[in-house]
Formats: sequence, C-alpha cells, structure tokens
Amino acid sequence: MLKKRIIPCLDIKDGRTVKGVNFVDLRDAGDPVELAEIYSREGADELVFLDISATEQKRKTLAELVYHVAEKVNIPFTVGGGISSVEDVDILLKNGADKVSINSSAVKNPQLINDLVAKFGSQCIVVAIDAKQIDGRWIVHLVGGKVPTEIELFSWAKEVEERGAGEILFTSMDHDGTKNGFANDTLARLSSALNIPIIASGGAGNMQHFEDAFKEGKADAALAASVFHFKEIPIKDLKEKLRANGIPVRL
Repeated sequence: MLKKRIIPCLDIKDGRTVKGVNFVDLRDAGDPVELAEIYSREGADELVFLDISATEQKRKTLAELVYHVAEKVNIPFTVGGGISSVEDVDILLKNGADKVSINSSAVKNPQLINDLVAKFGSQCIVVAIDAKQIDGRWIVHLVGGKVPTEIELFSWAKEVEERGAGEILFTSMDHDGTKNGFANDTLARLSSALNIPIIASGGAGNMQHFEDAFKEGKADAALAASVFHFKEIPIKDLKEKLRANGIPVRL
C-alpha cells in the first residue's frame, strides 16, 4: 500500500514564510530556508513552497530562494507561484525544485498543463486548486483566492487529470487557517472521481484532523502550515499516531 504523505507548506511573501486565515490576515512565520531544513530533518515526506504574491504582483517565483531551500533539504520539493511557461519551470527545476505547482495560469491557459507534462512528465506537474463554496457549489478562485471564476471544482479537477497532471493540491478556502479540520466530504468525492493523488489542504488543527483526511477524505497526502510552523504538532509525533491508528506512513 502506498504510504500517506505529510507535507509542510511554506507560503512565501517578500522572502518570508507567512500564514493567514481564509487567505487573509497574514502573519510572519519565519525564515523559509531555516524552516525547510527543520522539516526535512524532522521527517516531512515532502515540502511545498508557494510564492503567494507572485501572480498578484505579476512577477516570477524567487528562483534564488528556491536554490537556497533546495540546498538544505533531502526530500521532494514542490514550488509554485507566478509560473506561466515552460521556461519558468525549467528555471525552477534547474534551481533544485523536484516538482512545480501551477494554479491561476492553468485556469487561464489549460493547454499549459499539456505543454508542461509533454516537456517534463506528469510526475513533475502539480495543479493547485483553491475553491470555496458559493450558493452550494465549489467555485474555483484565482490569484491567491482573490478572484472568483465561473469554474466548478469537480469538472476542473477532471479536466486537469485528463490533461496529464500528476496530482492535485486542493485547498478549501472555507477551511484554510480555521483549524477545524479538512473538507473531508469534498476530498472523498474528488478522490473517488479521479485516479491521480489528491493532496488535502486547509483546516489542519490537530492530529485527528490528519487521520480524518486520510480515512474519511481518502486523501493521498495532507498539507499544513501553521500547526507545523508554530510547533503545535511535531511531525514525528503525528506520524507515530497515524501509524498506531492503522494509516501507512513513512517513519
């Protein structure tokens, strides 16, 4: 059985790690290079590095910072933010990223997914989807959650898979930063509809929430930020609890 993955997320703004609630009210959470090194040492399975203001500010992800993070870690490392071309991905991979995450650029130009998969392979391409419920429908949002679209989550996720993406990082904007648990019903629906891995994001507040994401949400990986950044949940303790409760994880 494939091991379930625990993934700390480094949301980067102006070179610092930040964390907010429902995508707003950001506060400083530390130096990304230092945090990445700690997580790699403490047993994280992967890292995700998202330059959250790159798209809004219409600039590229900080390739130099990616290089310094990659120097310090020995686990897979996914980078997103401001990526809109094959050339962007090439630069990030050359600077040490193992995978890239695209979001707004994929919605605006779905062919980009196909182009990146053709050039770099499915295993390298993660499509991030930020969505929130509006009138009972899960609606995709762009530009760090600031811009709603007319696109519905499940149809977009299916298209992303058909275009060759290797996995989906789904963030429930309604759950983000609330520490009330992941959107497990929605995760389970995504997981049953798709054949590629789903990373759960948004809502982690305690160890039970991770267990629920795997058992109820059928997620392949669970991503969190503040509970790790502010040392509320040690990764080693989390993994030991998950394994004790029958969830296959790598210790």
